[in-house]
Amino acid sequence: MKTFTIKSFIAVLGLLVASFSGHAQISKVDIMATGLTCSMCSNAINKQLKSLSQIADVATDLNTNTFTISFNDNQTVSPKVLKDAVEKAGFFVGSMVLTLSPEAVAAQQVAVGDDSLVFIEDKKASSNQYRVVDKGFVTQKEYKKLSKTYAKHGSYSSENDKVYHIVAL
Repeated sequence: MKTFTIKSFIAVLGLLVASFSGHAQISKVDIMATGLTCSMCSNAINKQLKSLSQIADVATDLNTNTFTISFNDNQTVSPKVLKDAVEKAGFFVGSMVLTLSPEAVAAQQVAVGDDSLVFIEDKKASSNQYRVVDKGFVTQKEYKKLSKTYAKHGSYSSENDKVYHIVAL
């Protein structure tokens, strides 16, 4: 009887772990930073991003000031955490593009921890790449223009730190 109970407990525990580990919904992030003037600036951002435990690698393109982030297996991080890392280095996010898993796009629902991504348009990206269009993730000038375009979405102008609005590229 005891061995049956222990085996049952181990089987249930294994199922629970498998259900929580799942496939990461964000597979890659491209951040274009603003305000960089030299390679030392990009190095500061690179260090901040690599200090996050979920990040496996950061590739930098100095010509476009773009940082391509890949994550450790089945791990991802909130867009706000990435934005905060760039700002901690003393710079700003000019653009953030998320590459989503096909499962997340098909479900039209993406959760990143306690945060969620909201598809603001019905259009789907063939490349599964979506741009975050919230304040702080685009330039101020572009945000003003976008806020007029997406005014019909009540949650867009609310500036909720737990909800990110994305559009297909």
